[in-house]
Amino acid sequence: MIGKRIMALDYGSKTIGVAVSDALHITAQGVETIQINEAIKDFKIKRIKELIKEYDVSKIIVGLPKNMDNSIGFRGEATLEFVEILKNKLKNIEVILQDERLTTMGAERILIEADLSRKKRKKVIDKMAAVLILQTYLDSK
Repeated sequence: MIGKRIMALDYGSKTIGVAVSDALHITAQGVETIQINEAIKDFKIKRIKELIKEYDVSKIIVGLPKNMDNSIGFRGEATLEFVEILKNKLKNIEVILQDERLTTMGAERILIEADLSRKKRKKVIDKMAAVLILQTYLDSK
């Protein structure tokens, strides 16, 4: 399995943060933030497919936002719908859900500590959250 990378997606209503692992599955790197439109079901699957090919991805980890009591709320339901669409469009790629409670807050804290302005944080927060989702997954394996 060495050589095939793992991708993580931080799904939101307006953007999807993207991160990929190194070939050895040790570290996660942020790739980009894809602008989407959830309202009209424009998920930029074509761009995700391009990134899968570019980075030789065999598995996708999608952050599942859960409530603190472990229940699934509105954003979690939207994420589950997105995952079903992904699975239908990407037949040969395994899609795994990863609990992402606190990852966006963790990403925000890291960016604040890095002294990024609010405007700059807004541009990279989703990508950073995807990195944390992926790193959590990699560290658990």
